Order: sequence, then C-alpha cells, then structure tokens
Amino acid sequence: MASRRHAEALILAGRVTVNGAVVRALGTRADPERDTIALDGDRIPTTGAPRTVVLHKPRGVVSTLADPEGRPTVAALVAGAGRLYPVGRLDLNSSGLLLLTNDGALAARLLHPGRAVPRVYRVKVGGKPADDAITRLRRGVRLEDGKTAPARVRVLERLPTKTWLEVTVVEGRTRLVRRMWEAVGYPVDKLVRVRLGPLVLGALPPGAWRDVTPRELAVLRAAAGLRPGAGAGAPAPPPRGRGTRPRRPRPRPGPPPPGGARDGVCVRPGARPRRPRRAPRPPRP
Repeated sequence: MASRRHAEALILAGRVTVNGAVVRALGTRADPERDTIALDGDRIPTTGAPRTVVLHKPRGVVSTLADPEGRPTVAALVAGAGRLYPVGRLDLNSSGLLLLTNDGALAARLLHPGRAVPRVYRVKVGGKPADDAITRLRRGVRLEDGKTAPARVRVLERLPTKTWLEVTVVEGRTRLVRRMWEAVGYPVDKLVRVRLGPLVLGALPPGAWRDVTPRELAVLRAAAGLRPGAGAGAPAPPPRGRGTRPRRPRPRPGPPPPGGARDGVCVRPGARPRRPRRAPRPPRP
C-alpha cells in the first residue's frame, strides 16, 4: 500500500480510519483481521497469511513497489509471492539481500534503531584504504545527518587498484555505507549486502528469491525481539540475569488456623511449628 514514511504521512493527514474513526496518532495499534482499516474511505484488504522472502536484488532495480520513472522494481521480481513490502532499501546501484514481508510488526522491529540489527556488506573501493581511514570508520564518522555508530571493518582482498572489504553497520540510514566511505576519501565502486541479522544471502543468484525457512524465521523473530510463534507485535520477555533462578510463586495467605494463635504466637499458614523454649538452666553453685 505504501512505504512506512508515506503511511505515516497519510495518518498525519487524517486519511486513515480504524472502525470508522480517524486516526492521527502514529503508533496506534489495530488488528487487520478484526478491525476495519480504511484509506480515504476504501477498506484496505488484509494481507492473508504472513509470508517473508529473501530476494537477491540486482543492480538497476529500485527497492520500491512502484516507480514514477518507470524503472524496474522489486515488486516485479517477487510478483509470484503475493503483495509483500521491502524491509528497508538498497539503493539503485547496490545489490544483495533484501527482505520482503507482509508482517508489519516484524518489519518495524527489524528496522527500529533500538534493535541494532547488523547489516553486513561486501564493499569494493578504489585504491588501498589507509589505516587511519579504517580507524575513523570503526570509531564513527561525522555525516550531514549526524555521527555514525562504530562500524566493523575487515579487509578481504587487496588488488592492484581496488580493495574488497567487509563492513558491518547497525543503522539503516539512506546510502549509509557509501556516504561513510566518501567521508574518509574512498568512494565505493561496488556494494553487495550479504547478511541481514541472522539471514545470509548465500548462493542465491541475482533476481531470484526464496521463502525463509521456519528455522530462519524463528531466529529472525528472535533478532527482532518477537516471541517465536506469538502474534504480530508480541515482544519477547526480557532475558533473565545470568546465574539467577526463576522466582517461585509465593503462597497466598489462607484463612487463619483455629484459635488464630498458638501459645500467644501468631501462626502463619504453612509455617512449621516452633519448638517450645527450654527453661533456663539454674546457675551452678
């Protein structure tokens, strides 16, 4: 229907209703299977069963469902999978792993900055990057939209005029990896995303897609902070501290025992009876 930003603009403009009431607050929750969600009075059809696929996006394809300039889109590549939405984007000249899903909660949690889901790229730059340039990337570089989070950078192969590197970032800003390398003086010649969270591109050829396996979906939901098998939007419980034991439920207080006390002492339900105190011994002569 729309990208996340476009959907937020539609909500703020008052064009979205839930059960006939206009919704203007971002983050308002609704169940598409139970609630009637409409745009400009037209009900939005439900997406059906949740489905998530991995696509190897080729270069020259835009990561949107429609393009006003008429360029090829990822929607045409996954037309046989139903109506799915890209999770984030790869720019026109980049290729690699792109996740598409109709599970809005999964997509939102994967893209949320607080989750810090890693994105791994194979990057080819011109020349041989100096050590201080790589160090700047590892510490974070200042861009026009703020300083970047520290990146993991590993040299893969040094060629006579080019260098292949592996770069891992945890942010989803537009053209982030390209802008980082431009900031340190090494424009990117080629960029391929090979991993998103626990999912790897593997040997999937460009333009091909596949469904994620149940095992992949389970680890993907865990990376997003969602419980395996739980409904959309159900967060995982916070992890228990290492070396701690789960708390045992405390017994609820029951009715007081007959008499309410024994030997002048109030008795708790389930408590062990106390031994009577011994009389003090007489002092020795």
